[in-house]
Amino acid sequence: MLEALPPRGALIADRGYDSNCFRSALKARGTVPCIPPIRSRKTQLPYDKALYRTRHKIENLFARLKDWRLIATRYDRCAHTFMSAIRIAAAVIFWL
Repeated sequence: MLEALPPRGALIADRGYDSNCFRSALKARGTVPCIPPIRSRKTQLPYDKALYRTRHKIENLFARLKDWRLIATRYDRCAHTFMSAIRIAAAVIFWL
């Protein structure tokens, strides 16, 4: 899954992805991890809290996309048609 990510930029993830192995793999690719540390970690690692707050907008988009039956059940066989439906639904969601 990491090979599909762009090599630069930041990756915003939740606490479930907080591991030293995952963080080092991201840093080796040149990606900055924006992952809050789990509470049981002995040394709390810093992260960009302002950037992490933008994750909420992405989660809201996915929640609204699930309201569209066509997208939630993935009726389309062709990946191109499915991606087009996602783009149309996202445009309608942001327009409303």
